[in-house]
Amino acid sequence: MPLSEGASPVWFILALLSAVFAALTSVLAKVGIEGVNSNLATAIRTMVVVVMAWGMVFLTNAQSGLSHISQKSWIFLILSGLATGASWLCYYRAIQMGEVSKVVPIDKLSVIITMVLCAVFLREQFTPKSWIGCGLIGAGTLLMVL
Repeated sequence: MPLSEGASPVWFILALLSAVFAALTSVLAKVGIEGVNSNLATAIRTMVVVVMAWGMVFLTNAQSGLSHISQKSWIFLILSGLATGASWLCYYRAIQMGEVSKVVPIDKLSVIITMVLCAVFLREQFTPKSWIGCGLIGAGTLLMVL
């Protein structure tokens, strides 16, 4: 885990927890979605996320920041929310129709797509090692789903 000197590993721990919770999400959703319309299941999940997110906003007293959000930020946060919603709708339908062990690796191709989008639109620079890792993720996905 490469960290700059004095940097906190908290981001790494949070990223690992995110992966654990994402894995739990997939397994719990597959069981919970049985016999439920995938769009309805996504709406229920979304309501839980909304309550949790706003709960954290009020718990941390961050609600005062609403008035300081720029128009550009509003636009991109809304677009991000729409992309998240579309992703969740597609994901829930996919796990309802297919095997979670095959849907999840395909869903994680988002890592590759994200890197490409970051390179093109955000002009982020990646090392050859990063691109090789990206290729390995793609190859690993193919091995897992074929």
